[in-house]
Amino acid sequence: MKLIGAHVSAAGGVFNAPTNAEKINANAFALFTKNQRQWVAKPLEADAIAAFKARCAQLGYNADAILPHDSYLINLGAPETEKLEKSRAAFIDEMSRCNQLGLHLLNFHPGSHLKKISEKDCLKLIAESINLAHQEVSDVVAVIENTAGQGSNLGWRFEHLAEIIDQVEDKSRVGVCIDTCHTFAAGYDLSSETATDRTFAEFDNVVGMHYLRGMHLNDSKGGLGSHLDRHHSLGEGEIGWDCFRYLMRDDRFNNIPLILETINPDIWHQEIATLRAFAAEK
Repeated sequence: MKLIGAHVSAAGGVFNAPTNAEKINANAFALFTKNQRQWVAKPLEADAIAAFKARCAQLGYNADAILPHDSYLINLGAPETEKLEKSRAAFIDEMSRCNQLGLHLLNFHPGSHLKKISEKDCLKLIAESINLAHQEVSDVVAVIENTAGQGSNLGWRFEHLAEIIDQVEDKSRVGVCIDTCHTFAAGYDLSSETATDRTFAEFDNVVGMHYLRGMHLNDSKGGLGSHLDRHHSLGEGEIGWDCFRYLMRDDRFNNIPLILETINPDIWHQEIATLRAFAAEK
């Protein structure tokens, strides 16, 4: 089964996210469990947690279809001790929030070396950060999102993801979220079904498809290998429709959240309908 949705608003309370997902006919969704541009937020209240769980149950969203995203401020590979400790504390808080909400996944951007430490040392810090979070919070899977490779961000090469995973102690609690825009911008071709097949064969060889726990489905404003993190509506960017048709017709992408972060929320319901039509073709 294809679990298709979008990163919906949780404004007014996390319990509004499932309602917003239902409005676009999504059977999956992503959300921020706190303000993504602040380091600290007040704890989730018991009433809000209960309301979130009740609405998910009422609307048929189970934890496997929900992909929370952490704060943009967090850098688990930060070279400065103070920033690293602050990031780790914030990440543990994000994991705790997921745990409180009954969610099993937490999507995050791996980190940046800021040109102050080597790639290898930065990847090691990211893995250490995941291990520390696992010790503090049970059940939640750390889902590493691949990046476009802009600036000093790591995670844009499949080898980066593999190196982080290799150093995570509990392999059952680490996974990957592949963002199609980021993948294409990083230099992995998705512009045809043949190219997409080749890219995922490389991902399987380097990382392993069994680590794929979610995807962000976005077209790309930037060209292949541009390292531009600029999302576009499906079919309107440099990737085109063939990639998304391929993903919808391949059973390896079943039963994981497939999340739109495309630029026009007004047409999310149309994009979801088109993806479902592709899935029905096979």
